[in-house]
Amino acid sequence: MIQKFLGKKTSDYSKGSAKSLDPILRKPSDIIYGIDYWNAYEFSYIDHNSMPVLKVLEIKIPSDSLKTVESKSLKIYLNSFYKKKFSNTKGVFSKIKKDLDKVTQSNVQVSFIKSFKSKPLCIDINTSKLISSKANAPICFIGFRSICPVTSQPDFANIYIVSDTKINLKWLKSYLKSYREKGEFHEQCIEDIFNGVMKKYASGKLEVAGRFMRRGGIDINPVRSTHKKLFFNNFRFFNQ
Repeated sequence: MIQKFLGKKTSDYSKGSAKSLDPILRKPSDIIYGIDYWNAYEFSYIDHNSMPVLKVLEIKIPSDSLKTVESKSLKIYLNSFYKKKFSNTKGVFSKIKKDLDKVTQSNVQVSFIKSFKSKPLCIDINTSKLISSKANAPICFIGFRSICPVTSQPDFANIYIVSDTKINLKWLKSYLKSYREKGEFHEQCIEDIFNGVMKKYASGKLEVAGRFMRRGGIDINPVRSTHKKLFFNNFRFFNQ
């Protein structure tokens, strides 16, 4: 699928519309539960008093959606709202939801964020002396790196994992470092990590979350799980 904007120069980011949104077909997956948290830090619109409003926008796209949306096209789309007037926030959410539901062919949730959830207590496996993780104890890997498959630019994240099975940390660190030259979108990286851990350990309960650094005012944070009730929510590993 050819992207409209990714990897191409864009002269005016304010001329977006619903037609700007660029769908990306997801790869088939056996993972039943998951969500992609999108945080847009530079979202602005005009309120009923003709005054500008600046908010942090949270978009939740279910992982079982047929398609997701390309991030640069979403930035162009959201940037166009700075000159659009809405009588209330409900109208803002309704407009964005309607357009993203159509693109992703799913039920997207949209809201504003006043503050992020607190980061869960985790064992930092980069510095831990443990040989294996403890069952049901969250662990994190700092400084994950992957490559955008279109632009070849690096993406950075912290990876969080909780499993009911002990995981050998030497193997896990080596496995996660192997992504440093791989070209995959954020969502696919997390799905691949989930599948890689599951293949090696056959966990009865496993959840993997990626907290990626923002690019262009937007960050994407996929979570994949064996269970409907997710352990990892929309937290940040430092205040942004």
